[in-house]
Amino acid sequence: MSNTFNRPIRVLVAKVGLDGHDRGARIIATSLRDAGMEVIYTGLRQTPEMVVNTALQEDVDAIGISILSGAHMTVFPKIINLIKEKGMDDVLVTGGGIIPSEDMDTLKGLGVGELFPPGTNTHDIVEYITGWVHKHRNF
Repeated sequence: MSNTFNRPIRVLVAKVGLDGHDRGARIIATSLRDAGMEVIYTGLRQTPEMVVNTALQEDVDAIGISILSGAHMTVFPKIINLIKEKGMDDVLVTGGGIIPSEDMDTLKGLGVGELFPPGTNTHDIVEYITGWVHKHRNF
């Protein structure tokens, strides 16, 4: 699916919390960039507040959270609440990492988009973000 917008899709990729493993996040960021998206990578040890504030400042279409620490049931709800507080309801919150399927279902019920486990084909992630943005964003 190609990007037919007037500008590149903008995606913020972040590592939240104390998890210091960012190889997967860097691979995803590179894959999104190679697909023509504009990627803002925040680096390690971000707080949910830092992520949402950066997303607001950078006017992103999607936020991708990489999480391996097990804090997904704290991090994702906090980010969802913050984007709602800031009126950013049209920004996709997605991510991946070590997240049990039952937790994925709970998070999706809170408004989180698709969550991708390790080993997911990066093309699938690119297609998902592009499709979501085409459907939900207007620019």
